[in-house]
Amino acid sequence: MPSNSNRFKMSQERLDAIKEELQYLETVREKEVAELIKEARSFGDLSENSEYDEAKAEQGKLYSKIAELKVLIENAEIVDNIDHDAPKDTVTLSSIVRVRDVEDDFEETYEIVGSQEANPNARRISDDSPLGQGLIGHRAGETVTVNAPAGELKFEILSVENT
Repeated sequence: MPSNSNRFKMSQERLDAIKEELQYLETVREKEVAELIKEARSFGDLSENSEYDEAKAEQGKLYSKIAELKVLIENAEIVDNIDHDAPKDTVTLSSIVRVRDVEDDFEETYEIVGSQEANPNARRISDDSPLGQGLIGHRAGETVTVNAPAGELKFEILSVENT
């Protein structure tokens, strides 16, 4: 069994979506790519056949994606959305946290999620990110210091919502 650092934290919903994508790639998409290769072969000389080269490249990308999804599935760690033992106003996985950047006086709201569900553009940050790590375990009203690539940042936790 891999160590925890090789595990991918995700919700059951995310794991189901990955399994669904894998099923599609291994059935529908794999047949489509095989058909492209078959069709390209029918054009004759493979050494100067750009359609064949493109189809083979597509097949390589497909197999790479299938392998990647299998690794995610094999190493998935389903996380319970709420740490039931933590006080209600403590930041945990799946908390919605409103913070204020102390230096810039700028407020932002984030949802703390597993690494496979992170989407910074949607304000969903990984618990493994510098900000996520800095917030986990802290409570509303506290000020935390985060060591980010841009330097040391201070955030005041304004509110924590755990549903």
